[in-house]
Amino acid sequence: MEDLKERVGLEERLDQAAVTGMTMAVWADVQPDKPAVIDAYGKSRTFAEVNANANRLARLFRQHGVQPGDSLALVCSNRVEFIEVLAATMRAGVRITPVNWHLNADEIAYIINDCEAKVLVGDARVAVIGEAATHCPHLTLKLSVGGEIDGFVDYDTALVPLDGSDIADPVLGNQMMYTSGTTGRPKGVYRPTPVVTPVSILAGRGYDDTSIQLCAGPAYHAAPLAFDVRAAMGTGSTLIFMDKWDSEQVLRTISEQKVTHLHMVPIMFQRLLDLPAEVKAKYPVDHVRYIVHGAAPCPPEVKQAMIDWFGPVLSEYYAGSEGGAGFTINSDEWLKKPGSVGKRPALLQVRIIDEQGNDCPNGVPGTIYHQLPPGGGFQYYKDEAKTQASRVGDFFTMGDVGYFDEDDYLFLTGRSAETIISGGVNIYPQEIDNELIKHPAVADSSTVGIPHPEWGEQVKAVIMLNEGYEPSDQLGHEILDFARKALPGFKVPRSLDFVTELPRSEAGKIQRNKVRAPYWEGRARQI
Repeated sequence: MEDLKERVGLEERLDQAAVTGMTMAVWADVQPDKPAVIDAYGKSRTFAEVNANANRLARLFRQHGVQPGDSLALVCSNRVEFIEVLAATMRAGVRITPVNWHLNADEIAYIINDCEAKVLVGDARVAVIGEAATHCPHLTLKLSVGGEIDGFVDYDTALVPLDGSDIADPVLGNQMMYTSGTTGRPKGVYRPTPVVTPVSILAGRGYDDTSIQLCAGPAYHAAPLAFDVRAAMGTGSTLIFMDKWDSEQVLRTISEQKVTHLHMVPIMFQRLLDLPAEVKAKYPVDHVRYIVHGAAPCPPEVKQAMIDWFGPVLSEYYAGSEGGAGFTINSDEWLKKPGSVGKRPALLQVRIIDEQGNDCPNGVPGTIYHQLPPGGGFQYYKDEAKTQASRVGDFFTMGDVGYFDEDDYLFLTGRSAETIISGGVNIYPQEIDNELIKHPAVADSSTVGIPHPEWGEQVKAVIMLNEGYEPSDQLGHEILDFARKALPGFKVPRSLDFVTELPRSEAGKIQRNKVRAPYWEGRARQI
């Protein structure tokens, strides 16, 4: 009974602290010496150390005139300072924008300027960060981590003289993520009111004082930031940062560090599954309690193989930076509805709408529209036209296409921008990729539409092979014959190309626009 009272009391403290961004202060009091984060650079911080540096940063911001509501851009790899900067903005009322550090100088500068950042924290590992900063005249403070950057103040040096005790007047900060920008410049997804996640929601994922969280993807993406970084901070779990993907190293880390919770994307599943059987056998994974995945559609046979390996610990979500009703489905439910991302939510509504603006009946694909929450939800920062273009009344779309089955379970078929229109018929490439990936020779697949003089577009499969297979006309025809057994004739690719790699974003999404582009420019070889 006493343990229960203590747990309830801690949850109340955490919920109260979350409203002012001081969650890490509670954990620093409860478990000061526990590692909060361990990174691939060999550095670690305890909860007490993270909390103290968050307070020092908050005071540093104020010294440079940064006020609640101002913005900070974080261009940083998966390292301990990422967590400290995030914790500082959460209590200083600052809006944080993590930036993809793989972008070029012009792209990074655009986001820094567009989000109106006054503070820039840059990683010396990012070679173009100094150049990008020269194009950002409104910065009042530039901090460098991981080494010197010309024109920046060293992060550690700046914090040394400052007080690490809890600030007396915390203000809850916010965050603004940027869309991936598949067409034109990326746009900030701005919500005027910060999102506060109750501890009870996190506790429902099986966290306790033994939990170890792994972040194997880039923390600047919305999903790893939410499901790995902020989940670990909210639950008092140790976060292990990985710096880059290496399939065996990831599996070794999961096994040896007794990782219990992690977020992944389907391409990570495929790469783990491709490891030789003898490698997988070396690393027990029976301690893993919760693998959350999303960001890209997962071929059903890939997910089934992961459940067979790790057990029914996978939980899938479908949502976006823009928000919306949100879909989730656990392994037990998914096994009854393979391929689904979850059942129609009970609260906010979801509509499937055709090109004429009519609601589609169950079983018929259309564009997915999510109901905006009370108060209007989000807006694309400084782009009212884009905001309104995504909306129909009180509903908005992220451009995804799907359908509800007879039991109101949602199945994704692709994105409206990726839809192939051949002879006036809509063809959704994700459905085709889900079948092609089942062939033992296929490691990855991206189906696209290519120009055709009569039909407008023709279906083309672009395939990356598994090790041990060599491109040939014979193998190409074999794969297409394989597809014919599962797909109606009009969906079967009319041709197939082999490539050595397929472009995927850091979030694991296939970049069909890059796959498609050479065909429309008339440069690509065809079988």
